[in-house]
Amino acid sequence: MILACIGLYGLLSYEVARRTKEIGVRAALGAQRRDVLRLVVGQGLALVSIGIAFGVVASLGVTRFLKSLLYGVQPTDFYTLLAVCAMLLLVGGVACLIPARHAMRVDPMVALRYE
Repeated sequence: MILACIGLYGLLSYEVARRTKEIGVRAALGAQRRDVLRLVVGQGLALVSIGIAFGVVASLGVTRFLKSLLYGVQPTDFYTLLAVCAMLLLVGGVACLIPARHAMRVDPMVALRYE
């Protein structure tokens, strides 16, 4: 979970740094801070959602092998899968907020002079 959070944070930080000029242009044209926040967090949560979908499909695909490793929990337990997905979405959302805060603070004049 920690590795996934660090990886998502690193990826989004890189994307925000790469798109600084675009975010500056958006801000210069009148984009509000909440619009920039929605852009960055939406991108991050889309990545998390895709990862969760692939993870659930993969975990359901290997249930026969997981059955020997789990004690007291069935590999296809709905509530366990739901709890893990909710926890991953929560951690992914928190990991998205730090780069989103940096993106919201981009000064349009500095961003347009960037590079």
